[in-house]
Amino acid sequence: MKRLDGLNALVTGGGKGIGAAIAAALTAEGAEVTVLGRDAAALQARVVAGDAVAAIVADVTDEAAVAAALSGTDGFSILVNNAGAASTAPFVRTGSEVFRAMFDVNLMGAVHLTSALLPIMVMRGFGRIVNVASTAGLKGYPYVSAYVSAKHALVGFTRSLALETATTGVTVNAVCPGFTDTGLVADSVARIVSKTGRTAEEARSTLASNNPQGRLIAPEEVADAVVFLAGATACAISGTTVTVAGGEI
Repeated sequence: MKRLDGLNALVTGGGKGIGAAIAAALTAEGAEVTVLGRDAAALQARVVAGDAVAAIVADVTDEAAVAAALSGTDGFSILVNNAGAASTAPFVRTGSEVFRAMFDVNLMGAVHLTSALLPIMVMRGFGRIVNVASTAGLKGYPYVSAYVSAKHALVGFTRSLALETATTGVTVNAVCPGFTDTGLVADSVARIVSKTGRTAEEARSTLASNNPQGRLIAPEEVADAVVFLAGATACAISGTTVTVAGGEI
């Protein structure tokens, strides 16, 4: 018997990167996984690969669109709020619209999905909510003040909601990866190369140096942490952050 047999899961941002790895890991442990995001082709690729049973196209920042997309479902036992984005610039060149955009996707996306699905979890007496935050939710980094602020807010949301749901059978936790080998990091590498003239390998090494192990985190390592928090044996773990960063924090 697998750890998540009989449970269904929804993974936002599930078409690529960490989200795709999470979908695959949950499926491997017996969950029936639905992936949600904006890229229909990437989502469908997960279904074709066998990492998900269904795909939902929706923008997590649009509360009405999320509600409409979920109206035909019967709820989920596991919600993984993984959708996110990052924007890089010095604070003096980061306008308020960038802060709003970062909060919309990194915090309000999780709020929208949780608002839609939490009542059903509470009614059933079981639920697992895992928010994919970041080490940026636990410490500061230069040139990403809007992203860091939004991820800190997501961690705060996690801790508060865990207290509100403590007696309901629902747990709420966050996973905080360090720099992970995904398309998001590839974009950061490209920006470093364009702005500094360093090679791509030098840029990757700079990002990896934040990890005391001197490497980027693999998406599958993040997924393993999510699977653990989603399981029945994690019922006493709520309101915590699991850091996957090689000792950075």
